Amino acid sequence: MATIYDVARLAGVSPATVSRVFNGTTVTPQNERVVKEAAAELDFVPNRTARTLRLRSSDIIALVIPDIENPYFTALARGVEDEARAAGYSVVLCNTDDDMSRESGYLDVAVSEHMAGVIIAAASDRSDLSPLLDRNKAVVAVDRVPRGAAIDAVTVDNVAGGRAATTLLVERGYRRIACIAGPADVETSTRRIAGWSAALEAAGLPEDPTLLEHADYRVDGGYAALERLLAHDERPDAVFVANNLMSVGALRALRDAGIHPPAVGIASFGALPFSTSAPTGVSTVSLPARELGSAAARILLERIAGDRQEPRTVVLEAVPVV
Repeated sequence: MATIYDVARLAGVSPATVSRVFNGTTVTPQNERVVKEAAAELDFVPNRTARTLRLRSSDIIALVIPDIENPYFTALARGVEDEARAAGYSVVLCNTDDDMSRESGYLDVAVSEHMAGVIIAAASDRSDLSPLLDRNKAVVAVDRVPRGAAIDAVTVDNVAGGRAATTLLVERGYRRIACIAGPADVETSTRRIAGWSAALEAAGLPEDPTLLEHADYRVDGGYAALERLLAHDERPDAVFVANNLMSVGALRALRDAGIHPPAVGIASFGALPFSTSAPTGVSTVSLPARELGSAAARILLERIAGDRQEPRTVVLEAVPVV
């Protein structure tokens, strides 16, 4: 099924111009002609019901994320904004702090303000998107997908990334490898744990459940989790840390304990913020944050324009960096 992006490429115009043609907004006669010719060649038919709803909506997209202070989500937001502005939309940023009640309030605002659509990194697997879905609002999940939500999604391959990060530690000779994961009710956390577990199994190493710690995806959470691991009678010789901010906290805890990598190895899921390069003995898995945002915005814009195909999931690769 052809999309507005296909029509725009063939016509040699922007997706925003295609949207304006079919929404009845004034464009130049030349642009209107080339767009309609391209649409006819591709058998592109805009959804009239979606068009009617679109005309009742604002040119605003809500981006709902859990932590704007995390550079990962800042880069993701930039990807969303770049695509949205090119298509003539503005983006309202909503920071939930992983609070489901706060998230729910933002979703209610998106509905009451007739926003054109919502891109959301859910606060929890249990996040409720029904206020949007019950009103046929365009919604795309990014990074995190609430359980049971039949919507478009753009994610990272968290299992493969967790496995790759843990494997980097195995290849450096570490054998007692712990995991500092995110909250137990967040999809990215459970998948990254699965990657850690798979890497240990592939290497023939035992998985010690006492070496799995959950934290809150923030610096202080990583610090406290690493302190708990160091308190073990038989402490780990390396740690896979399931996001960048917790990795910063873990490194600070090691420093305060007078330990420095590679005496205890660290593998971070996501590039470390606040520095231009990782300290010696720290491995990272690079995440395509900006690309995630861009892909999510493109899908949302297609939905706003009337795309009615079945929900799809786009999975991007996390790349190990030694």
